[in-house]
Parts: sequence; structure tokens; C-alpha cells
Amino acid sequence: MAKNRQKKILVIDDNEEVLKTITQYLEQKDYRIIAASNGLDALKLCEAEKGGFDLVVTNLVMPNISGVAIISIVKERYPNVPVIAITGWGEHPEALATEAKADIVLEKPFELNEFNNIINDLLSK
Repeated sequence: MAKNRQKKILVIDDNEEVLKTITQYLEQKDYRIIAASNGLDALKLCEAEKGGFDLVVTNLVMPNISGVAIISIVKERYPNVPVIAITGWGEHPEALATEAKADIVLEKPFELNEFNNIINDLLSK
């Protein structure tokens, strides 16, 4: 059994292609991935998921509930869960993500190998 099998990651992005790409890539790395295409579904999943998540990856700019709001809520309820914010929108959302206490802010497009290294670093802390 792969060592990452127990690691559960919530991935949130309103862009179907991005969500699919990240989900498939991380599943190949033997993570257990739960995907949400919007912030509302993501928050429901956080409530429902027994044992919570080991890591959250969220897009920043999404309709209804933004990634910034998700980061704030996750950090408030689950302070030990690392959060990676991903964005294709330059500096303003990055400042918000940092303010909301995201552990890492990645600009799209990013290298999947680099992304995996960051995840490994965060999960090994």
C-alpha cells in the first residue's frame, strides 16, 4: 500500500479542466482526492467528511463563495490543515490569500511536479 493512501486532499476549482487535471494527477500519486467545483459544495464536504482533510487546495476566484472565504473558514475550524491557494489572477487575490492565511499561493499555470513537492512538504510537517 502506498504511503500517501491515507492522505485525504480536498481540491476546489470552478474550472472543470483544472479540477480534472489536478484530481487525476494527485490520484496517480496515491492521494485520496475529494473534488468540489464550488465553494458551497466544498464547505459541505468539510462538514461531512469524517476525520477531515489532510490538505486543502482551492482556487481563489470563484462564484458565490470565494477561495479566500474558504481559506478563512478552513483555517478557523481546522487550524492545522495546510491550504494551497491557486490563482490565475495576478497579485490582488494573492494578497487576499496570504491575508486569509493560505500556506502557499501558486499562480496558474504551475508545474505539477513542483505542486507535488509542495504538497509533500506541507504534509510532512
